Amino acid sequence: MRFTAALCLLAFNVVLLAPVARAQTAASPAVPEAGAILSLLHRQETDWNRGDLDAFATGYKNSPDILFMGRSIRRGYAQMLAGYRKSYPTRAAMGTLSFSALAVQRLDDHFATVTGRFHLERTAAGGGDAGGYYLLVVEKTPAGWKIVRDDTSDEAPQH
Repeated sequence: MRFTAALCLLAFNVVLLAPVARAQTAASPAVPEAGAILSLLHRQETDWNRGDLDAFATGYKNSPDILFMGRSIRRGYAQMLAGYRKSYPTRAAMGTLSFSALAVQRLDDHFATVTGRFHLERTAAGGGDAGGYYLLVVEKTPAGWKIVRDDTSDEAPQH
């Protein structure tokens, strides 16, 4: 009798919970190449923290079509890199970069978005700590995943 009751309860739960499990799978599809995309960002962290802006910039697609939206809008690889060089002219201004709260969402076989937060730990002489959040669009290219759109927002300074 207990076995029959347990079997009925199990069957009831499977019938009741199966649609929920399918909905969760459909709502959050796996991103097969999330590891490769996150590796791009971790490589950028490493390059930045070595003080190598040129290597950091290789995470962006070298194209006149890329778009960087921060304090200003910059179009193309050259403008993006020039903006970084102007904003971070010294190693002290660059500080130590860390990314957190990274989330990858697949758009199709060749594009995905990445959301996350950044934090720059800097001395007062380097400009003090800074941080914010970003939304990136990355494209799968023959050279690997590259950033083609970058919308970065600074957090307001905390007093």
